[in-house]
Amino acid sequence: MTAMSTRAKLGVVVASAVLLGTVAAGYAATAAQAPAAPPPAGGEQAVTLAPGPRLLAITDRHVSTVAATDPAGPRTVAGLECLRVYAAAGTGVCLKPETAWSYQVVVLDATLRQTRAVSVPGLPNRARVSASGRMVSWTTFVGGDSYTSSGFSTRTGILDTRTGATVASLEEFAITRDGRGYRSADVNYWGVTFSADDNRFYATMATGGRRYLVRGDLAARTVETLKENVECPSLSPDGTRLAFKEAVDADPAKGWRLSVLDLSSMRVTATAEVRSVDDQAAWLDGGTLAYTLRRDDGQPDVWTVPADGSGAPTLVIPGAESPSPLT
Repeated sequence: MTAMSTRAKLGVVVASAVLLGTVAAGYAATAAQAPAAPPPAGGEQAVTLAPGPRLLAITDRHVSTVAATDPAGPRTVAGLECLRVYAAAGTGVCLKPETAWSYQVVVLDATLRQTRAVSVPGLPNRARVSASGRMVSWTTFVGGDSYTSSGFSTRTGILDTRTGATVASLEEFAITRDGRGYRSADVNYWGVTFSADDNRFYATMATGGRRYLVRGDLAARTVETLKENVECPSLSPDGTRLAFKEAVDADPAKGWRLSVLDLSSMRVTATAEVRSVDDQAAWLDGGTLAYTLRRDDGQPDVWTVPADGSGAPTLVIPGAESPSPLT
């Protein structure tokens, strides 16, 4: 490796150090908290991931559900501890502690029974399940990569729950950037969302100090860039739009604006949420986004906002995070 290429790699990482280092430190603090308070007695039997008019979330680091018609009302809390959770079509994914400093990706059935588990490096960050319930993805923050001056990077993997096939890291995939083949040791991915065919997906790819929306093909093991400054995409139920967080002035240090990208026109619509949203939003239906915001004391709340830029943010599940509809 030449001195010039070494300097280039270090320069690349400086641009992402604020993003990965600061956010990873926040997740480290959350993950290292004392054990969560025990759930209410009898709650575990009541929690199910079966499709129904309920919302799934994490309460005090435990899986919980609330009625979609009364999300601020009574909630049931399971004994299962997770730092991130998501579910669709009766399949769930839980990023949970394995030991004091290691974590697992656990696939759950509708009764919260573990069906698969994969040990993963790093601190849990994002989790998704495809609409069919077949595909599961996760992102963790990791340390120790030789190309990072900040000490943090990401690992994003995908598991096919039907076949057991596992992609340990999207960094294995071939990249087309701006129509040309591309390779670089500094590539990082996070925030997968799946198309209806369980093969195509969208994610964020960071390289060269820039963050791109990429469209991937699992079977071909390829990704291609589509647009810059798109992070943590979330595909709408009809497959036509992506909710995402857009760095203000393309600078993550200034925070993120929750926005929606129309995939046919590539037109971006900012939502009415003007606070910085560092989350992968979930579509509760075709017109409503749910996401987590933290209070000044660090405690999370789940909010919603219309996806079309109208209306205003609404607090829906106090003291919760990692929301998803049980569809």
